[in-house]
Amino acid sequence: MAGLGTAELLPAYRAGTLSPVEVMEAVLAQAERREGELHALCLVDAVGARAAARASEARWRAGTAGVLDGVPVTLKENIAQPGVAYRLGTAATAATAAADFEAPPAARLREAGAIAWARTTMPDYGMLSSGLSSLYAEPARNPWNLQLTPGGSSAGAAAAAAAGYGPLHLGTDIGGSIRLPAGWCGLVGLKPSHGRVPIKPGYAGRVAGPLTRTVADAARMLAVLAQPDARDPTQLPPGAFAPREVVLRGLRLGLLMDAGWGEAVQPEVAAAITAAARTFEQAGAVVEPLGAFTTREMADGIDRFWRMRSWLDISALAPEQRARVLPYILDWVAPAAEYDGATVFRGYGQMQALREAANAACEPFDFVLSPVAPMPAYPANLASPLHDPARPFEHIAFTLPFNMSEQPALAINAGYTSTGLPIGLQIIGRRFDDAGVLALGAAWEQLRPVPRPWPA
Repeated sequence: MAGLGTAELLPAYRAGTLSPVEVMEAVLAQAERREGELHALCLVDAVGARAAARASEARWRAGTAGVLDGVPVTLKENIAQPGVAYRLGTAATAATAAADFEAPPAARLREAGAIAWARTTMPDYGMLSSGLSSLYAEPARNPWNLQLTPGGSSAGAAAAAAAGYGPLHLGTDIGGSIRLPAGWCGLVGLKPSHGRVPIKPGYAGRVAGPLTRTVADAARMLAVLAQPDARDPTQLPPGAFAPREVVLRGLRLGLLMDAGWGEAVQPEVAAAITAAARTFEQAGAVVEPLGAFTTREMADGIDRFWRMRSWLDISALAPEQRARVLPYILDWVAPAAEYDGATVFRGYGQMQALREAANAACEPFDFVLSPVAPMPAYPANLASPLHDPARPFEHIAFTLPFNMSEQPALAINAGYTSTGLPIGLQIIGRRFDDAGVLALGAAWEQLRPVPRPWPA
């Protein structure tokens, strides 16, 4: 019951054959069974969840239920809820730190009747692609192999989704933080077009989006999240998003296998993504190679800008707080103390350079296919595949461009390594075509071989 999707839950609630109370109990029990090894959750509100489930049951009986009424959902720890712990995955924040506002995604889910029963773990400040954190005793772990990371920074959200802690999980993404864990955990993860999902606090390239087991669940969740909220000045016009069908015959797909920098794509990953492209081609799509458009200058410039942004935050902490930040993060930001204004400004300019390059490169195609990451999941105790703060982003060369370009990008399972680890396919659409990447993802679900059972 804990692993059921919204396509099963909502009709059963409507028919009265299943109650939100039963489902919530099943999800809580599943989390209790698995949390000792997965470390996906930083807060569980079992009392509040049970009360919300009873209230939802009453609304279904009265015919006043919302569109996600009674569906369990987890929120990443950086999604603010009033009065709830808000420590951003780092021990540098005070133990009593709590939000004094409700982030737009949390508000939309609450208004739709979803039950936000738990908050999920993340690395310090969300700046790693793993679950390694100074705040939690253990990093989040991948249900497919407990020695490995689920990815990050939406680490706990991905672990929870793959382990069947209910159908809906909310993450955030500024360089791959939804798509990387989705790819490494065999999930669907959508980085929406910038502004599609209003968010607070906002930042260049930062979005919130769903992590789910199916495209249908991601689409249903996005429809709720993509409602207007004036607190985000980048919000897209209301009504601009609507699901659509995609016709494969004649569809132009670009195949990006060389990002232009970063780690080389490993052979098993390359084979899975190439096989996916051939499958689309056999279904009538036209697949053409897309050459690299990202440069080392772009990547290093953005790295320097982000180091300075983080250094300013961390250097403002009291010395005893600063000492609690994850050492890897401290090592990463340290060079920024010597940057001059010109270095930071040139770094900031590379965000726009990458935005223009990505949109221009993708324009000839209806969609672009690529790996989510060059490699499968790596050990859980590492901050990144290389674990080198001097080279922190070598694994995000396929995801980072589409945060800067503001294009929608979907991660979805493409297959498995010889050892059974998931491999992620990334589907990139033109700006604002979130419905298109969801539609092509749904088509892939029908075309691909039957996925392996979820890890028990």
